[in-house]
Amino acid sequence: MEVKYLKKESDEAVLELDNLTVTEILRVYLNKDDKVSLAAWKREHPTKNPVLKIKCGKGRTPEKAIEMAASQIEKDTDKFLADFKKAK
Repeated sequence: MEVKYLKKESDEAVLELDNLTVTEILRVYLNKDDKVSLAAWKREHPTKNPVLKIKCGKGRTPEKAIEMAASQIEKDTDKFLADFKKAK
C-alpha cells in the first residue's frame, strides 16, 4: 500500500492513500480517539486516490494517532480471526 503525505504539521496531516477500504477503516478508528478532533476523507473522483485529513489536539500527533489506530485495528482483526476459527 502506498501512503503519501500531502501536508504534515505537528497537529494536522493530510495523506493520500491508494486503498479506499483502508482509508475508511482508519477514519473510523481515528474518530474513536478522543485526542483526534477530525478524521475525514474525500475523493475528488472515483479514479483518484482518497485523501485522509487528520487533526489532533491535546498533545497527540497525527503520526501517533495513526500508529495507535493501526495497532487497535490489528488487535481487533486478530480477535476476529481467532473467533472465526473457533466457529468452524
